[in-house]
Amino acid sequence: MCAKATMEEFEALLNESLEIDTPDEGSVVKGKVIAIEAGQAIIDVGYKMEGRVDLKEFANPGEAPNISVGDEVEVYLDRVENARGEASISREKARREEAWDRLEKAYAAEERVEGAIFGRVKGGFTVDLGGAVAFLPGSQVDVRPVRDAGPLMGLKQPFQILKMDRRRGNIVVSRRAILEESRAEQRAEVIANLTEGQTVEGVVKNITEYGAFVDLGGVDGLLHVTDMAWRRVNHPSEILSIGETVKVQVVKINKETHRISLGMKQLQADPWDTVANKFPIGSVHAGRVTNITDYGAFVELEAGVEGLVHVSEMSWTKKNVHPGKIVSTSQEVDVMVLEIDEAKRRVSLGLKQTMRNPWEVFAETHPVGTVIEGEVKNITEFGLFVGLDGDIDGMVHLSDISWDTRGEDAIQDFRKGDVVKAVVQEVDVEKERISLSIKALENDAIAEAVEGVKRGSVITVTVTAIEDGGIEVEYNGMKSFIRRSDLARDRQDQRPERFQIGDHVDVRVTNIDTKTRRLGLSIKAREIAEEREAVEQFGSSDSGASLGDILGAALKNKG
Repeated sequence: MCAKATMEEFEALLNESLEIDTPDEGSVVKGKVIAIEAGQAIIDVGYKMEGRVDLKEFANPGEAPNISVGDEVEVYLDRVENARGEASISREKARREEAWDRLEKAYAAEERVEGAIFGRVKGGFTVDLGGAVAFLPGSQVDVRPVRDAGPLMGLKQPFQILKMDRRRGNIVVSRRAILEESRAEQRAEVIANLTEGQTVEGVVKNITEYGAFVDLGGVDGLLHVTDMAWRRVNHPSEILSIGETVKVQVVKINKETHRISLGMKQLQADPWDTVANKFPIGSVHAGRVTNITDYGAFVELEAGVEGLVHVSEMSWTKKNVHPGKIVSTSQEVDVMVLEIDEAKRRVSLGLKQTMRNPWEVFAETHPVGTVIEGEVKNITEFGLFVGLDGDIDGMVHLSDISWDTRGEDAIQDFRKGDVVKAVVQEVDVEKERISLSIKALENDAIAEAVEGVKRGSVITVTVTAIEDGGIEVEYNGMKSFIRRSDLARDRQDQRPERFQIGDHVDVRVTNIDTKTRRLGLSIKAREIAEEREAVEQFGSSDSGASLGDILGAALKNKG
């Protein structure tokens, strides 16, 4: 009975001992390194169990294994006994379990964790967080794109956990979040010590088309291209280079966005302070063309002072030409100051004002009546344009081409490029117009023919043709036509056939038309006028004399 009880007690003690001393599979246990051989560490995990772990599992990425005989380590127990009768253990899995516990606490508390980048994968990098491997996206490496991540590999540094899933074994971390946080703290500290108008030194960090970013010691400021110099700067690289140390003035600080605007030209004297004295209105100065646009050209008078020569002030003669065909960039030109607007910092310049007005010169050298010779430059519906000295044109109106031929017909005899002579009729300097006349080269035959003739005059003409509607006559070489109704006072005598070619007939001038260059003539009007004159001189019907008596007396008196 006593022996049976003793056996039961021994069995209970044995079971209790097995329960206490034998660790559970899938747990982390402590062990002691008892030997190192063949690239493995032999570890005693207790209860007379030993296992083997590759030495590389004791090494951090990029480092040599740090393990010695006698060291106490934690390992992960996969199986109590494998096929060789040894415990199946892993240092890497133990570190991973330990790391996950630690990382979950850090993630919950939003704390930073330490790790090292050890590999490159698609879209980013792998990071060892002390046993757990995390993914670092390429966009989370730095605040700016990183071209070469070599210097960051294997370096222990802090990371922020963005998200983690233990079940799937996924961890995503960010190095950029750490940099931005420390950068924000640093920016706030630096900005707190800056004031607008303060002069500071900085290093040019980056150059763009619109300016340069200058590092002021942890915070960047923008030096806009327009604030680099008083003169025109086409690109910041003209005066700055990356890595260069520059002295700048703090122009503006935005406390909310932490943006800082910088200036270099503010440290130099403003050339506009002396513009009015240096460049008085009406003065002529040499300048350099810096930029050409559709509406004009910018000319630099001195560093920081530019003026605009509007296209309308470039040439006396070239009105509808692009400025680039008159001047070129970097060309040295003489310009006249036309206007200064100090408030808007604008100077209006003139190029043509430095040259004499060609219309004034022409008026001085070619007074009215001067005969000129020039090439027909253009032919329009209202006349000819003739090229003159000084690169200007004069116009011959249709009515000034010929005395005898209609302008529309006379202009058909001319072609572009023909060289013609003409007489200067008028020069209007203000309107920039010159009137010429080709017909003025000859005397007006019609004017000579009717010289001294006026309306109401009686002249003698010669019949040159007889038609049903009247007769054609000639006076000093000038042709006119007398209608049938004007051939006689009495209707029975208004017959063209009673005249013969070559007859000399006295007629009265009823009209002188300079446009049609014709005389209005009438025999009927002459007869009526003669009758009225005779009545006035020799009596009237009231005196009892007959019309025949009056006319007879008049004829007798004439005879």
